[in-house]
Amino acid sequence: MKAVVFPGQGSQFSGMGRDLYEQYPEAQRLMKQANEILGFQLTDVMFNGSEEDLRRTDVTQPAIFLHSVALAAVVPNLAPDMVAGHSLGEFSALVAAKVLLFEDALRLVAQRAQAMQVACQEQPGTMAAILALSDETTARICQQITDAGDVVVAANYNCPGQLVISGSQRGIELACEQLKAAGAKRALPLPVGGAFHSPLMQSAEAALAEAIKKTTFSTGICPIYQNVDAAPHRDPDEIRENLVRQLTAPVRWTQSVQHMVQDGATEFVECGPGKVLQGLVKKIAPDVTVSSALA
Repeated sequence: MKAVVFPGQGSQFSGMGRDLYEQYPEAQRLMKQANEILGFQLTDVMFNGSEEDLRRTDVTQPAIFLHSVALAAVVPNLAPDMVAGHSLGEFSALVAAKVLLFEDALRLVAQRAQAMQVACQEQPGTMAAILALSDETTARICQQITDAGDVVVAANYNCPGQLVISGSQRGIELACEQLKAAGAKRALPLPVGGAFHSPLMQSAEAALAEAIKKTTFSTGICPIYQNVDAAPHRDPDEIRENLVRQLTAPVRWTQSVQHMVQDGATEFVECGPGKVLQGLVKKIAPDVTVSSALA
């Protein structure tokens, strides 16, 4: 069975999507439509913007979504048996599963990005990658720091031995010190604009919930394994609720891939910029085959 997976923030690069735009009329049509919907030339930033330009949450998220969906639209016989997306990638997955129309999903991604940008300004924070330490130890130390008054939580369960934490600047600094002392091989601060997938994103939830409530969700052609519980979903109401909860809940990527394999996935196809998810999937499930969508 084929699982198609979609990347999230961090996979962007200058020049992204230009080859799709130049080679495939359908990709070009979607990109022009996206520019119209958003009211600015997103493709100009994708093709010519600096890394700094592309790092802004309100640009990065629509850019990665657009690249992923345009790629999915031109891949012959993509035909997923199941889908999943890493954080933002969940919206691309919902388009591939025909739960959301492209234009509706793009509007939600733009609103989500703007709400997160506002939350970042209201509650400044950051993230760090913790390598070669057990999830349990990392979560326990984060909880101790949070209990003492500085917010820090486990945010992305990316693969065994790689967990991303999220929280206030001071919370992350304390956690990095204590996690290295507890045996972490590395504790690397990440160049991100805020404390994603943490309680500091709470103010973004209400704005996203309102937008989601007004959007039509259909029953998908295949299950989507959602970040918040790593379980397969097809019910539109469950999917809606999980998308909102995802803003403050951890991304359970390790568990999602494990559940997809248990449910029969033998082939994982990454659809979007970069190859980050292929590397993570191989670490989680070494026996499956992985590839890029247009490999």
